[in-house]
Amino acid sequence: MEETAAAVAAEPAAEKATSYRYWVRESTGDAAPVPAPRKLDAADIAANPAPATLGSAWNKAGTWEEKNLNSWANSRIKDLLGSLGPLEFSTGKASVYEVSKCSGDAFLVIVRNKKRVGYTYELSLKFKGEWLIKEENKKIKGHLEIPEFSFGELEDLEVSVRLSDDKDLTSDEKSQICKDMKTFLSPIQEKLREFEEELKGR
Repeated sequence: MEETAAAVAAEPAAEKATSYRYWVRESTGDAAPVPAPRKLDAADIAANPAPATLGSAWNKAGTWEEKNLNSWANSRIKDLLGSLGPLEFSTGKASVYEVSKCSGDAFLVIVRNKKRVGYTYELSLKFKGEWLIKEENKKIKGHLEIPEFSFGELEDLEVSVRLSDDKDLTSDEKSQICKDMKTFLSPIQEKLREFEEELKGR
């Protein structure tokens, strides 16, 4: 009786110990042999080229990669806007001679093997010119201020004019100079479109 009770008590323990099972495939004569490793030669590599991926060599899957393009972008914007030609108006002429402020960020992002570029910038350009005021040519200096703008927003670009020394000018004269200087908006947009195209090609 004691022996039977001990055997019954041992049964669940045995079941618990062997409750995990896995299948082992036994080798039979008709199973396919395991392929032996073989070193690829130049012909194999040429026949199966690696898929083209964007970005760095370490990012073969093209999952996520971001590159900072500030150094190139700052330099390129200054070059392009520094090459703006002078403009003539009915009562004067002016030219942009320096990009005094060029602050922002430009970047390239690779997501799922697709390239995206973008930027956000704020600019200030120095100008100088001559206007016929009270029958004499008066030299005027100032700044063209371009508030923050981003990739794809060039149609909405705005320019404000700040004169350096306007004490001797009437409000009408200031208004005329500001109106004249705002005609620089179109050539500035053209230069920044060129910048965007070059950025997309990076």
